[in-house]
Amino acid sequence: MSWLRRFFAPAPARPVPRASFERPAPRPAPAPPGQTPAAPPAEPWLDVLAERFQRFMLGLPDHRPGENAGETALLRRLQIVGERFDVRSLPRLPAVLPQLLHALKNDDVAGAELARLVGRDPMLVGEVMRVSRSIYYRTLHSIQSLQHAVVLLGQDGLRRVVTQHMMKPILQASAGAHGLVAGQRLWDHAERCAHASAFLGRFAGCDPFEAYLAGIVCNTGTGAVIHLLSMEDVGSPETLSPIFLDGCAELGARLTLRAARHWELPGAVIQALREHAGEDAPETPSPLGRTLHVAHFLSMAQLLSDHCVIDGCPDLAQAWPGRFAPTQVARCQQDLQHQFDHAAPRAS
Repeated sequence: MSWLRRFFAPAPARPVPRASFERPAPRPAPAPPGQTPAAPPAEPWLDVLAERFQRFMLGLPDHRPGENAGETALLRRLQIVGERFDVRSLPRLPAVLPQLLHALKNDDVAGAELARLVGRDPMLVGEVMRVSRSIYYRTLHSIQSLQHAVVLLGQDGLRRVVTQHMMKPILQASAGAHGLVAGQRLWDHAERCAHASAFLGRFAGCDPFEAYLAGIVCNTGTGAVIHLLSMEDVGSPETLSPIFLDGCAELGARLTLRAARHWELPGAVIQALREHAGEDAPETPSPLGRTLHVAHFLSMAQLLSDHCVIDGCPDLAQAWPGRFAPTQVARCQQDLQHQFDHAAPRAS
């Protein structure tokens, strides 16, 4: 996508801090003899997931011990070019989208009005008709009109179709001409993260659509980092350190936040992405911020397991006891596995 190659708008460079992945609360002491032992700590798994996920997304080989003398300069170059990225070169969202999303917040809006708005975007019309005729929505009577399709999907279904129509091509193309595999991986993570965020958001009191939207856009900037890295001659990539990978994650999160502001996404989504990027670190994260954080890790685990990057999906139910009940996290992991089991590839 040509907009990812236009990184030349002048802007002062500033250091990008190392990303900080939240760690779970300390584990209780071992149980006395005769009592059930406590579950093993989840912290090692969070470290593993963060590193393996970044390597998987950036197309880097597995880590091998050794010092990479060029990684500091490489990360600094990525940061400088990323800071110069002209957010105005990003594609604008479809003109009808703000009106459609506003209408979808009104539970009483008529199907005819929604169909009228959808009808202003021919590509969206095709996607709505395609999804409504899928096996999931199939009825005894064929879909004869756009209004029929809109009513059949319902507001939740239409919100998801609209969001996917908006983000899928951007994510799939964001890694550049040589990043087709990476673009698909970004989309695979986005789908899982959006699903997990919407699932957990119910327990945190989040707006369902805002939770879904936050999950689907949260990794948008990573595509730009992948594209930038692909233009570099990276020596001994297997020795790149976790500090370098954290720096790439932080840069991607900051670019995602800039894109979200450019697209004028809802305030709660912007705040969650600010917390995700480390721009705002409140003592008590926002409901959507904590939801997105956990959903991001759960979708990492599911995706890496699906692609056989890790051996099985780790049980993260006990990882955030102060944020979500273990049963809620466990149910979310089970639901992710159920929803995306059909999409799991046979090999990475």
